[in-house]
Amino acid sequence: MSWWEVAAVLLGLAYLVLAMFERISCWYAAFISTAIYTFLFWDVNLLMDSVLQIYYMAMAVYGWWQWQQPTDNNKTNLAISRWCWKTHCAVIGLIIGLSLGSGYLLDQHTQAEWAYLDSFTTWGAVITTYMVTQKVLENWLYWLVIDAVAAYLYFDKALYLTALLFCLYLVIVIFGYLQWRKLYRQQGRGSVTDQDDTYLSSQTSTKLHRAVRDMP
Repeated sequence: MSWWEVAAVLLGLAYLVLAMFERISCWYAAFISTAIYTFLFWDVNLLMDSVLQIYYMAMAVYGWWQWQQPTDNNKTNLAISRWCWKTHCAVIGLIIGLSLGSGYLLDQHTQAEWAYLDSFTTWGAVITTYMVTQKVLENWLYWLVIDAVAAYLYFDKALYLTALLFCLYLVIVIFGYLQWRKLYRQQGRGSVTDQDDTYLSSQTSTKLHRAVRDMP
């Protein structure tokens, strides 16, 4: 354990707590934390995790920008949304496929350890981080699985403080899901059902009709 790991852990914890309450400052903590972890993971041969941190830094910038964008029902910032079960099935299948593919390549051609699990946490985090930037409610459920696997990996690599952080994440993730579900309901968009794809489609259709109507 190093002081760099301590700093990364504290900033990572701050990111998740701030994200739970929809604070845009969460992305500042995320950027700095992932910059530190880029070097920490490379040093212990978790290559996919190290590369993932670079993606995290880019997504921290994108998330900071995206959360400031208004929606039709919320003129001040991005609203929480949901994906239907078909979308989730496709996304989960994509994560598994990418994990098997990159895991095989890492196992055969590099010195990476835990190639398949490392790939799973990486690809899962790539897609789930995008879900966070879009404020998709179910991102918290994805993190529950990803963080559990990641905690095991980090414990095995003697990153004990980071492993502890991810165990704390598992608790915070549950509260994060409940908090976002409460906020989702308060947006006036009904109960938590698979209705958002229909909503988004209707919004897209309305915008197209307006565009056609306004054409000269």
